Amino acid sequence: MQPQQSNPSAVLTQIMLTIFRVNAQLLEKGDQLVASLGMTSARWQVMGAIALSGQALSCPQIAANMGVSRQGAQKQLNLAQKDGLIVGQLNPQHERSPLYVLTEAGKCRYDKAMIYQALWAKSLVQGAGLEDLETTLNVLSELNISLRATPLPILGMHS
Repeated sequence: MQPQQSNPSAVLTQIMLTIFRVNAQLLEKGDQLVASLGMTSARWQVMGAIALSGQALSCPQIAANMGVSRQGAQKQLNLAQKDGLIVGQLNPQHERSPLYVLTEAGKCRYDKAMIYQALWAKSLVQGAGLEDLETTLNVLSELNISLRATPLPILGMHS
């Protein structure tokens, strides 16, 4: 736990740094969790975007839903397609941007990953209060909305 900060922006800076550290841990541990399924966190994330949507999605839609780059999503889609976990379908809205769905093998592998994830999540929340978890979710959701809606201030920075 960090010592009390004197202002909200200092606390937010600590939250951001903690999020970066947590994200790195989630990716590392996620890779370990699904390695036996021949998956990585990145592939699991892309397959999850499709599974959670309940419909075929294009690469840009997958990238936007999961907060990853289009190029990163496309790399994982190509690898998953090569492994028979997803298949591309004709997109009537954009002929050069196929829609992707999970194959039966992909659904099976994703479902197994989610069983592992549920057990992992249960072990991670030992001793955590539901109210604290809900508050954390609400704060992070609001921060995500603010990040999308608020432009960066231009402070004389040059690229």
